[in-house]
Parts: sequence; structure tokens; C-alpha cells
Amino acid sequence: MADPHLEDTRRLKGCTAFASWLQVERGRSGIGRSGLMKNPFSARKRQAPRPGRLLALDAWIDSSLYEAGFRARERWENVTIFFRRFKVTGWRRGLVEMSSEAFTLGTAGSIVMLALAMPAFEETARDWRSQGEFAVTFLDRYGNEIGQRGIIQRDSVPVDEMPDHVIKAVLATEDRRFFEHFGIDVIGLARAMSQNVRANSVVQGGSTLTQQLAKNLFLTNERSMERKIKEAFLALWLEANLTKKEILQLYLDRAYMGGGTFGITAAADFYFDKGIKEVTLAEAAMLAGLFKAPGNYAPHINLPAARGRANVVLNNLVDSHMMSEGEVLSARLRPATAIDRTSKDSPDYFLDWAFEEVKKHAPKNGPLALVARTTIDLDMQRAAEESLEFHLRQHGAEYKVTEGAIVLIESNGAVRAMVGGRDYGRSQFNRATRALRQTGSSFKTYVYAAAMEAGFTPDSVISDAPINWGGWSPQNYARKFSGRMTLTEALVRSINTVPVRLAHDHLTTTPIRDIAYAMGVESEVSTHKTMVLGTSSLTVMDQATAYNTLAAGGVAGTRHGISQMLTHAGDVVYDFTRDAPPPVPALSPQAVASLNSILVQIPEWGTARRAALEGIRSAGKTGTTQAYRDAWYVGFTGNYTAAVWMGNDDFSPTHNMTGGSLPAMTWQRLMTYAHQNIELKPIPGIENPFIEKKLVAEAKAADTQAPDAAAEEERPALLSSRTTKLLTDMADAFRQAPVVRLPDQPETLSAL
Repeated sequence: MADPHLEDTRRLKGCTAFASWLQVERGRSGIGRSGLMKNPFSARKRQAPRPGRLLALDAWIDSSLYEAGFRARERWENVTIFFRRFKVTGWRRGLVEMSSEAFTLGTAGSIVMLALAMPAFEETARDWRSQGEFAVTFLDRYGNEIGQRGIIQRDSVPVDEMPDHVIKAVLATEDRRFFEHFGIDVIGLARAMSQNVRANSVVQGGSTLTQQLAKNLFLTNERSMERKIKEAFLALWLEANLTKKEILQLYLDRAYMGGGTFGITAAADFYFDKGIKEVTLAEAAMLAGLFKAPGNYAPHINLPAARGRANVVLNNLVDSHMMSEGEVLSARLRPATAIDRTSKDSPDYFLDWAFEEVKKHAPKNGPLALVARTTIDLDMQRAAEESLEFHLRQHGAEYKVTEGAIVLIESNGAVRAMVGGRDYGRSQFNRATRALRQTGSSFKTYVYAAAMEAGFTPDSVISDAPINWGGWSPQNYARKFSGRMTLTEALVRSINTVPVRLAHDHLTTTPIRDIAYAMGVESEVSTHKTMVLGTSSLTVMDQATAYNTLAAGGVAGTRHGISQMLTHAGDVVYDFTRDAPPPVPALSPQAVASLNSILVQIPEWGTARRAALEGIRSAGKTGTTQAYRDAWYVGFTGNYTAAVWMGNDDFSPTHNMTGGSLPAMTWQRLMTYAHQNIELKPIPGIENPFIEKKLVAEAKAADTQAPDAAAEEERPALLSSRTTKLLTDMADAFRQAPVVRLPDQPETLSAL
């Protein structure tokens, strides 16, 4: 320990030394003890800062910092002393720690939930209440009624006016605790999970009626975690913005009920030919059973399954204590029977799309009840459905593919057929117009179209060699390179490096995107370098529309599904030929001829040999995406363009399915049917010798073949275009003619 006397001595010596130094410095500067200058003339010179002032400033800064730190420590100590009063130990501390962690996790979870909720709430930005405000009756191209869409809300039956057994049957089956939960039924979800665990399969769902309504109003039937998250948030949003009665009303009015009908009121009329107020308990049970799977339990298709499902609904009524066994006994003994609707053939995917087209083109502030003459040909529609189902049944298991979509367009732009999936009853999601799938090599057509517009020709030579574009080095399907080749050989063989080299060295991706838009693509096309090989996702409708531009000689803007819209009084409110924007040239005739001269060779000796039509020259392009997830064939003749996609809804890969296999075979079967007994047109820019050979062979066969030996045609002969137009004009004349009543005769047309 230091001696205190020694320390004091040292301090004294230090002070004495400092005083001596200060006296010497004052002498040097001419300042005496009195502080006055010895030399008065030196005052005229500017003096340097005095060391004493700097020392004072430094001392002030040090003392201020020390004082601030001291006060901060003092305050912190006071705070610490205050909070020591709340210090807990033992089991209480455990509770506090758990609460603190829960608060932290809850805050983080709230942020995550908000991030997940934002995409869901974006769905509510559109005017979702106005869905279905039009009531439209649709006719096919020949004037036959094919279906209806839309419902005017004032025509729907309010929930308060529906029979009590109808409401009970729906709630007992779909959501027993509807009036108790807040949009998500935690108890019901736990019960469903326990039942599924016991059965080791999905036997019971946990979605509430509100969640199902959210899916019907805003979402699709896609099975994904993203969709389920959105569904949950939207259910909470609906519960916060609507009353329970409003939610139930919307659910009963908007749900798909099979047979092309939407809403329980329309379903009662369709299946039983009566209003919803008149249905019996047995009929109400059958209607309530349709909400789960209308395609499986539609009584006009599978009456035994519909009755079995109705019996399940009756069991639910008893189990939920909404009705007694005695009250439902009569319905068990006398189950409902639907009226015969076997003759009804409704192209539902097409009608859904056509209904959206009506909303686009209908005049504002115009009538809500309309009759729309469409472009669909039911013969073509059935052929498209049959071709898809035939090949999926024959080869679906082999290729591990479960879904497909088709769009068929006539060269004048009229949509003649649309298949949005295998079963509309199981899934109303239209894969032809709404599913975005990567296009693979079928996108190369747009790259070559841009190249032809830039001055390249089918004989232009490009090198098939390794290429590196910003670290991206695409490979060919065969994993080898063939050196210099023409654009014709490169596209027919679907070489990958050549279109990449075209885009990298000569085009860039922007003109390729612009060409795709000009040809009719409506989905967003990326300008990333990989878009050259089809990483952009398009719809089947996009592909069919764009390729039809090549079949139409480079003219775009002609695609349409509605040819005319009329009121029920016969007044025309829209006519495509009169009101639609005029078509625009998307490609020059020279570019179309050059590109078509290459595409016609792909079914002949390229990747689409299975799509070749006997006696008819066609053009097209295959497409296969990575891991074989999507397979395409898009092709055309001078008469029709068809796009075929196949894949799986869950994006799982197929078993090595390429566009040249199942899609090409499906396309070939459909187009063979479509070209029977019609006047064949040449492909723009192509002289077709196959047409002449076919016509000569048919003429010789007709001269030598006996009438009774003629082979049975797959498709009945169609009327010529002139005859069809004449009959259509006559029908319109009869429809518009005034009605007179003759004496003692029923009402008849004056024209008769």
C-alpha cells in the first residue's frame, strides 16, 4: 500500500515545479507579476492563443463529459433500483420468461401474418359483389341454346324465404357451427384432423362455409398452401365485412351445382323443374349433397350416387340434432328423382370464358338480360373433349399425366372449341384461359418470327455451337452440337443454341417480346435472357391466338368468341363485324411466308411427326419444359389453329412426355376430325400439293366406288357455308317477323 505522506510530497513538488515554469514563461513573454506588458509596442502584434485558455477549454470539456456520464449512471441506477421491485424468482420467473418469449414470437408472427395477408386482401380490391350481374343465354354458331350464365340478385330467393329444411340440410352438411365461429372453425378443424388421422386418409374437410365462399368469390380450386392461406385470411375478411345472413346468401347463390348451373335456385329449376320454395326434404338433401362434388353427385348423370349422397345429408341432419329420425324417414323411403336432362350438352369452360367476354363488350348502362350468339361448334367441341379424354385414358398412366387443355380457332378468329380440363364438375378452373404454364420450345416460333422481321431467311446460316450469355450456357436436347446450319434445320430439329445466338447477337429479347404481344399474346412476357427457350408462362389461349396469326397471313386481332349480342326483344347491342376494332397486321407477308415454310416441315420430318395429317399439309411446333412438367403442341392449317397442353395441376413432372408425343397425337386426332368434308385452304405463303393429290384421289374413288360400298364417315357431312348462311338468315327473318292471329287458328307467323 502506498505511503500517504510520500504521495503528498510528490504533489507538493509538482506544484512547485509548475509555479517555477509559469514564472519563467511570464518573464519570457514580458509580463510581470502585475500582469502588465513590459514592452508597450509589442501590443500591436497579434499574439498566438494562450496555453491557459486551451487548458481551460479542455478542462471544461472533460468536466462536462464527466458530469453527463455521472448523471446518466445515476439515473440508470435509479431505474435499476426501481425495477428491482419487480424482480421475481422461482416458478414466477419461469412464467415471466415464457410470457416474454411469447410476446417476442407473437410480434414476429404478426409481422409474418401481415406479409401473408397482403396478397389475399389484394383480391378484394376488385368489384367482387357485381359478379354475375348479367343474365345471359348463350347460343352456338347455328343458333341453338347451349347454356346460361349469371344471376340478377333481385331474382334470387332470399334466405328468409327459403324452406327451413333447405337451410338445415346445407348447414348440417357444410358447416354445422356456421353461426358460432368467426370464419375459421378451430373446433371443426380439430375434429376433421382427428377423423383423418384415424382413417389414415382425408375423409373429412375442415373448411367452413365462409372459407368455401372465399374460394368461390376470389380464388381458384388450385391445391396449394398459398391458396389455403389466402382462403383463411379472406374468410376472416368476409366475416368482418358481411353479416352471417349475407354470407349464407352469397354462398347459396354463387356455388356451382353441376349441369352448368350456379346457385341453389337455378339447381332446383334444372334438376327438379321447380322453384327452391317448392322442393321437398328429399330434394333439398340431394341439392345439399351437390356442394361437395357436383360432378360426382349430379342426379342427371349418376342418380344412384346422388341418392347415396342425399342419404348422407339426411344422416347429418339427425347427427346434428337439427331433425329427428322420424322427420327424415319419409325422405329416406321416397328419395328424389331428377328430370331427364340427358339431352343437355353444355360446354361449360367455354361458357365461363364467353361470359367474361360478354362483360367486356356489353354496352354500359345497357340491358342486363342478353342473348349471346357465340362462335362455338358443338361438333368440334365434342371432338376436342373426346380426343383429350381418349389419349389421357390410353396413355395417362404411362406418361404420369392427368390434365390437359385445348383451344381450337378458325383462321378467321372464331373460337370453335375450348377444353379447360377433363371434368368441369370436379374443377371449374379453366386451364385453357387462366393457367399460366411455361411454353418450352414452342416459344421459339416468336424468336424466329422476330428474326424473319429483322431480315433473316430460312436459308440464313447460324452456328450451333456452345454459347455463354452472362454465365448462362444452354444445351441442346441431345447434349451435342452440329456446327453451322440453316434456320430451317435449327427450328425443325428444335436446336436450343441457335435461337439463343439470334437473340444474343442480333435481336435482344425486347423485339421478341414485342412480336409476341403483336401476335396476340396477352399474358406478361419476361425479357430475361432465358425467355428465348420458353421460360415465360403463357395460357393455351395465348398460344392458339398467336399461332393463328400465322394461319391468317400475319393479321392479328381477329380472335373472338361472341359474334353477336341481342336483347330478348331482338335488338342487336353488339356485333363483332360492326363493333370490334379492325384487325391489324402483326407480321409482314414475307416474314409469314418464310416462317410458315419452316413450320410445315416440323410435322413432316421434325419433332412433330405424330401430328402429321394424312393428305393435308399442316404446320406447328412442339414444346417441352424442364423436368417434363409441361408438354405442348401448337399447330395450324389454312383452316384451323389448335393449341394442346398437357401436364399436372400440382406441377409434378410427367414421365418423359414431350410435345411430340401425347399432345401431338391429341392434336392430330382432333384436326383429322375437323377437316372432314370441308373446303381446304392453303397455308399462307405455302403452295400445298397434298391438297391437289387428295382431291384427285377422292374424285377417282367416287367414280369407281359403288354407293353401297362407301365407308362410314366418322363425322356427318356439314352444310356448305352458303347454305348455312341462308338458313341462318331465314331463321332470323322468322324470328323478327310480326305475329298475327288468323280466325280460329293458333298464333302463326304472317310470313307463313
